[in-house]
Amino acid sequence: MSDSSIRGVVFDMDGVLTDSEPLINRAAVQMFHERGVAAQPEDFLPFVGTGEDRYIGGVAEKHGCVLDLAAAKQRTYEIYLELVPAQLRAFPGARELVETCRSRGLKTAVASSADWIKIAANLKKIDLPPEGWDALVCAEDVTLKKPAPDLFLAAARKLGLAPRQCVVIEDAVNGIQAARAAGMRCVAVAQTFAPELLAQADLVRPAIAAVRIEDLCGAPAQG
Repeated sequence: MSDSSIRGVVFDMDGVLTDSEPLINRAAVQMFHERGVAAQPEDFLPFVGTGEDRYIGGVAEKHGCVLDLAAAKQRTYEIYLELVPAQLRAFPGARELVETCRSRGLKTAVASSADWIKIAANLKKIDLPPEGWDALVCAEDVTLKKPAPDLFLAAARKLGLAPRQCVVIEDAVNGIQAARAAGMRCVAVAQTFAPELLAQADLVRPAIAAVRIEDLCGAPAQG
């Protein structure tokens, strides 16, 4: 590995480590349909990466419906957790990249806008359990979610590193904006959105399996 100031790798979870985006989408669509709201899968795209409060709340606003957000989120998670055992998978190469980072002496963290219940279920299912990470940051840990930088800055603090010493791996526009606002290098994987939509990242790879240790080095883009 080339000489670099990067000492920590901060992974987003949904859409980066796991193929969970279609599952939470399906769960949320079903929840809305149970309430008589004809939400469509594509309605949720602008809110990917912002956390379930905004993911659900934004679509509710779009359809002009008033929800008990806590109850709606609880029901969405109930449906989601029923799907996880049989359908959730790690993206090919995800576990291998995490293990390579650890073997090279890099600290590893997960920083996700998801709630802890979802993070714990996902990481256990893909054999990257919570206890194996140097830091975990979830929706409950910060007030402002992505595209605000708070989740990533909290991860850096937990790792004991400066933001410039961290690189973020993201799949969503909101996450890339959060990484840039945090002053961190960002490598994007085009597993959820088309590569041209991820151009604000320092580097875009087609999938996490294509990310190499060398890609994680370097300075974040300016501006």
